[in-house]
Amino acid sequence: MEPCFDIAHLAHVEMYSNKFEESLDFFLRVYGLSLAGQDENSAYLRAWDDYEFHTLKLTRHHTTGVGHIAYRASSPQALERRVKAIEASGYKVLGWVDGDLGHHSAFRFEDPFGHVFEIYYDTVRYRPPDDEKPALKNIAQRYHGRGCHPRRLDHLNLLASDVSEFRRFMETCLGSRVTEMIQLDNGRVGGCWFTINNKGYDLACTEEHGRGNARLHHVTYATDTRDDILRAADIFLENGVHIETGPHKHAIQGTFFLYVWEPAGNRVELANAGARLILAPDWEPIVWTEADRKKGQAWGLRTIETFHTHGTPPADENGV
Repeated sequence: MEPCFDIAHLAHVEMYSNKFEESLDFFLRVYGLSLAGQDENSAYLRAWDDYEFHTLKLTRHHTTGVGHIAYRASSPQALERRVKAIEASGYKVLGWVDGDLGHHSAFRFEDPFGHVFEIYYDTVRYRPPDDEKPALKNIAQRYHGRGCHPRRLDHLNLLASDVSEFRRFMETCLGSRVTEMIQLDNGRVGGCWFTINNKGYDLACTEEHGRGNARLHHVTYATDTRDDILRAADIFLENGVHIETGPHKHAIQGTFFLYVWEPAGNRVELANAGARLILAPDWEPIVWTEADRKKGQAWGLRTIETFHTHGTPPADENGV
């Protein structure tokens, strides 16, 4: 199948928090994002080299998890093509919605597991105030060095009871390609890593082991260097943040990583992928077997149990 580049990139993620003020303090003061804007229910957050107005929409809610996942189309014509493909796909269509502080109207639809997606083209570019203007013209915001100071939104990981069906959804609706995947001994696919451009991946889907629906595994921002992640570990330690696992190196995708839980319980990652890009137009997915995965991460470290079971919202809040 010829690669489809109708979608330009992962644009933003809406995260729910039932401890809004504590979560906002974490993302601003500890994690190191900046506040681009705020309304009654949501804070619009960004990393220092994200070009769009926001990449994380933190929303006050009665529980945790993901509100929606947004992608930006590569042109108005590409947006129109994707809308037609989604409408013809048989997947649930929610239709057009008004924009918010970060973009104009968006087309919403839903995967078979209850995750809400949206695509749009007309966006709001970030215009830094005087105290955030960079010294260099080719970055979006000054290198402020606050908290862990990640550079940009990188990816997110969703949970689904049938990863193969989620793969069909991503390929059909967004034109995504699978770059790496896990093939289990029982015939099921345990995980897929998707890209819509030349990044190694912008979204991963792994098998739901917590009996929940429409759950979030984690949201990830990218750092410039591995050393940034080691520094972040000390920052998290000093601020009483729960460090779940890492710093280690993933075998799949080869990223150097650190996972923590923000105050409401959503899992957040910092990752450094180095210079890894998928440049081959005829890339064949790398297949990892169950035996491969039992070896642990790249440096032989086993991931702790909560990494396979914890997601948000908690399963008992999800009608299970």
